[in-house]
Amino acid sequence: MNNYQFRPQNLALATLGLSLATFMQVLDTTIANVALPTIAGNLGVSSDQSTWVITSFAVCNAIALPLTGWVSRTIGETKLFLGSVIMFAITSFLCGMAHSMNELILFRALQGFFSGPLFPMSQTLMMAIFPRDKRGLALALIGMVTVVAPIVGPITGGWITDNYSWRWIFYINVPIGIFAALVVFLQLRERPEDTVRNPIDFGGLSLLVIGVGALQIMLDKGNDLDWFSSSFIVSLGLISLVSLVAFVIWELTSDHPIVNLSLFRDRNFTTGTIALVFGYAAFFAIALILPQWLQINMGYTAIWAGLAAAPMGIIPLLTSPLIGKYAHKFDLRLLVTGSFIVIGASCFMRAGFNLQVDFASVALVQLFMGIGVVLFFMPLTTILLSNLEHHEIADGSGLATFLRVLGGSFASSLSIWLWDRREIFHRAQLSENISLLNDKAQHYLQQMGGVTQSNLAQIEQLLQQQAIMMSTIDYFTLLGWMFAGLMVIIWFAKPPFFRSH
Repeated sequence: MNNYQFRPQNLALATLGLSLATFMQVLDTTIANVALPTIAGNLGVSSDQSTWVITSFAVCNAIALPLTGWVSRTIGETKLFLGSVIMFAITSFLCGMAHSMNELILFRALQGFFSGPLFPMSQTLMMAIFPRDKRGLALALIGMVTVVAPIVGPITGGWITDNYSWRWIFYINVPIGIFAALVVFLQLRERPEDTVRNPIDFGGLSLLVIGVGALQIMLDKGNDLDWFSSSFIVSLGLISLVSLVAFVIWELTSDHPIVNLSLFRDRNFTTGTIALVFGYAAFFAIALILPQWLQINMGYTAIWAGLAAAPMGIIPLLTSPLIGKYAHKFDLRLLVTGSFIVIGASCFMRAGFNLQVDFASVALVQLFMGIGVVLFFMPLTTILLSNLEHHEIADGSGLATFLRVLGGSFASSLSIWLWDRREIFHRAQLSENISLLNDKAQHYLQQMGGVTQSNLAQIEQLLQQQAIMMSTIDYFTLLGWMFAGLMVIIWFAKPPFFRSH
């Protein structure tokens, strides 16, 4: 029997198990962020030290992702998925049991590593068990999980931390992981798989670990250490550059490469991956800065900021199955173009915000953006995987997911850097006009009651608010034009996108 045509006894149950594992993994990338201050206080460390809880997970997750294809060929796709889920649940439990920051960082690193294969393997197995004419639905369901989980993460993490204990943000993975593993095992245990025992590419593996590890740490710590003014960041940058260049050369000339870079010879894989990476990076940048602006400038709590951002997931949650069912009737490039138009337009809408904007206005723009989000993941994933043979899907999914995650890391670092720099620029410009020699400034101070320490402090606060607001407007304007540029890239892909392989 061809494993590509295998059908589980209960397709809905198998889908639930695969989707739950993906939801759990994507959720875990954001759920711990809001609990960092509590974790730092509980374990008696500084806030700077606590950020390694995020960094260790991200580094090991990024290393594991491109290895997914090679490992799945070696031990089998189903076994890799089940092993990853079980180990993810175990390491989650260990994270909850950690008694020191060093223990927590170690267990988070292991958790990040074992979580790496979950998304690409879920995607690969979903495509394998769904009938050919319904694979768009499978990808749409995975895309929906990818959108909803990061929204739910901060809200859930904040609620659990406030009402119970930060340890429960890790413990909740255990029953979910056990259930997902049990369901997938019962449904896919008879699925035949072809495995290939290739020698381990130790050279490529070593270069990958060093290069990606150094790059991820550099991106996570760059803003804290003022980027290349720090010798540590410079060293990481050089190590990463040399290692990754050597890695690409090594893999392209190796008889048994650990990462299949030859996939980039395919036009649709290359075009789709480029659009996915840059589109996701811009999407991630919106999800990163919007809640921070709401909390810093608008006085929202973390949970209310999360609730303001949450409507983005409503339309994908309700319509993803419809997109998956009917997408094959359309040119997918049109759907992706529509996605970029809507998300770009939402950015320009945010660029029109001011300090008087209310909760409903923020939430409605998020709701509108959901139309673009539902047209983003499934069509793009279908395009980039369209020309790959079944045995290449795990490689393609793992490699595209790795680059997407890396794009998110770049977006995270560069967004904060750009946002801060524009705030400093606008504040300097505004401050030039605040002087006792300026008639308008004098008049304003007189209206406030004269030149007093209290009044000057109020003006200082007002300058800060306006500078952050202007920086936020610049930021969303830039993202809007970025989505406009991405509309051109996707048209380099070439149909047909739905094949019967």
